Amino acid sequence: MFLFSTEVTSSKILSDNPLFQRTLKAYTLIANKVHGDVLEIGCGEGYGLDIISRKSKSLTVIDKNKKVLKKIKRKYPNTSVLMQNITPSLKLNDNSFDVIVSFQVLEHIKDADAFIKEIHRVLKPDGIAYITTPNSKKTIARNPWHYKEYNYAEINSLIKKSFVDYKVASIQGNKKTDEYYLKNKKSVEKILRLDIFKIQYLVPAALLKLPYEITNRINRKTLFKKNSTLVNNISLEDYSLGVYSQNTLDFFCVLKK
Repeated sequence: MFLFSTEVTSSKILSDNPLFQRTLKAYTLIANKVHGDVLEIGCGEGYGLDIISRKSKSLTVIDKNKKVLKKIKRKYPNTSVLMQNITPSLKLNDNSFDVIVSFQVLEHIKDADAFIKEIHRVLKPDGIAYITTPNSKKTIARNPWHYKEYNYAEINSLIKKSFVDYKVASIQGNKKTDEYYLKNKKSVEKILRLDIFKIQYLVPAALLKLPYEITNRINRKTLFKKNSTLVNNISLEDYSLGVYSQNTLDFFCVLKK
């Protein structure tokens, strides 16, 4: 995956703003809850590190993108950076971290059971993990970068295999973000009408990645061109934490060891 694919939400691309603000919201929700030894799994371009590094005693980040990790190390020289695949196992000791953060990563993991078990293993006793992942009910089209997206029942079923003490909350939007979602949905569905044989569901994901990137980027830029005020004005304040509902965009999971 290249650095600024549509799957790595960028703070530098204006048309990404609604998704960037939505992803950043999760970091602000834990800003005052981070402490001690902290691990972020799948840090992306690292835009959440300013927030989670403030109150951490030590910070370790894991990603498979070498280029990203080099940039993070330059900006945060005291951060430990590890380049590795997340599953089947993390190259970390048992009971190592007070807090683990993994936002918008779970959907990319083939062996999700192993992933959650590994989080449990490397958490210290009484440690807490914060995980977000998209609500599959709000997905408009197949995302070939995702192994699996979860509904409310599925995410609960997955977590409780490894954790007894957990909560699945909801990141949701408002009228402004709903307007953007509906405009995006209408635009995507217009594109999907061309797929009369539902090929997106029949071919291997690897074959869809390039056309997905091209059409998704064009779609976002088109939405921005037609609705620049709406796209630019969506901010952190337009997203909030609540209980699960039909308006849930992302699951916000709190897992305590």
